[in-house]
Parts: sequence; C-alpha cells; structure tokens
Amino acid sequence: MTETKLSNEMKNTSYELFIGALSVLSIGNIFLMYIFPSSEILAVLRVINAILSIIFIVDFTYRFFTANSKKHYFLHEYGWADLLASIPLPQVKIFRIFRILRVYRLLRKFGMHGIIRELISSKGNGAVFTIFFLVICVLEFGSVAILAAESHSTEANITNSADALWWIMATITTVGYGDVYPVTNAGRLVGVFVMVIGIGLFSTIAGFLANAFVSPKNDK
Repeated sequence: MTETKLSNEMKNTSYELFIGALSVLSIGNIFLMYIFPSSEILAVLRVINAILSIIFIVDFTYRFFTANSKKHYFLHEYGWADLLASIPLPQVKIFRIFRILRVYRLLRKFGMHGIIRELISSKGNGAVFTIFFLVICVLEFGSVAILAAESHSTEANITNSADALWWIMATITTVGYGDVYPVTNAGRLVGVFVMVIGIGLFSTIAGFLANAFVSPKNDK
C-alpha cells in the first residue's frame, strides 16, 4: 500500500494515526477535567487543549486547501466537524470523534497488516509523529502527576500549572535549571520517570537530526 492509493480524504498514514491519537487524548481530557477538580490541574489541561486546538486548526487548513473539492471535503468528509473541533471550547470537543472515525475507516479499508507495512516503509515520518505525540503526553501527564504529588507538602515549590509545565520542559530536555524541583518522594519518583523518558525522546531526535545532516546523499 502506498500513499497514492489512499483516498483523497486520507493523508499520510502516520499523519492520520497521529491526528487520531491526539483526538483520543483531547476527548480523554474532557473526563480528566471532572476527575481532577484542582484548579491548577485544570489549568494544565487547558494549556494542552490550546496546543491541540492549534494543531487541529492547522490540520483543517491543510486538509481544506489540499482537497480536490473543498466543498465536498467540507460538507461530505466532515470538514465542518474538523473546523468545529478546532475551537478551544469544551462544548464542541465532542466533534473530535469524527477524526477518530476517519482513522477507523483507514484501518477498516486497508487492514492492520497494511497499515503496519505502510508505517514500516515510512519509518522516518512515523517516528517523528510518535515523538511529537509522546512529548505532548509527557507535558500533560507529567505536569498533572507532579502537581498531584506535591500538593500535600507545605514545602513544595511546584505549586501551580506554570511551575509544573516549566519544570517538565526543563527536565525532559535535560536542562534542569533547578529553580523549581520536587520535594516529596512521590514527586521525585515522577521526576525519575520524566528524566528517563526525556533522555530517550531527545536522544532519538538527535539521532534523526544527525542522520539527516551527516549521512551522505546518494547521487543518481
């Protein structure tokens, strides 16, 4: 299966799975907002939702301007749902389920084995989208976890969403400024996981960049 065999509605397989995964994450965040009543955790989820909304707006724009028929895409291929789902409001997030349905149709049409073959043939694109998705997940769940872990300590210096997101970014990139840090055992355990994941993710990114810029090109 090649990319040119996909229907006009479908884009690159790795890209479709990436958008589908982000849609699942976004819908899951709706339930997390009810599970975690903390205002600071809600603030983290709102920041992630803003990031996802920007990605979905870019996705809608990309699909709209690359469609053979913009009218057909908007009216018959759920373009209207893509547009509504891009709005960062809780009332319209449910429309993101149409993005998941698009991935379901992709899986149903080509089968799991065909999807796997396509992902293997384009490992570079798949890895980039996977890393990007994992970074977003670490930002969200790492921030939520550190706020939950540190919330019971009177000596905590990670006390709000801004502190949590800043600490996650400094830790995952292995910069580690040390201006904010966990003081509880639970918080330090979260830090260990974030550091290990961060080293793996950014080592992979460095490997791809090195391969892209250092590897000799084959002249034909």
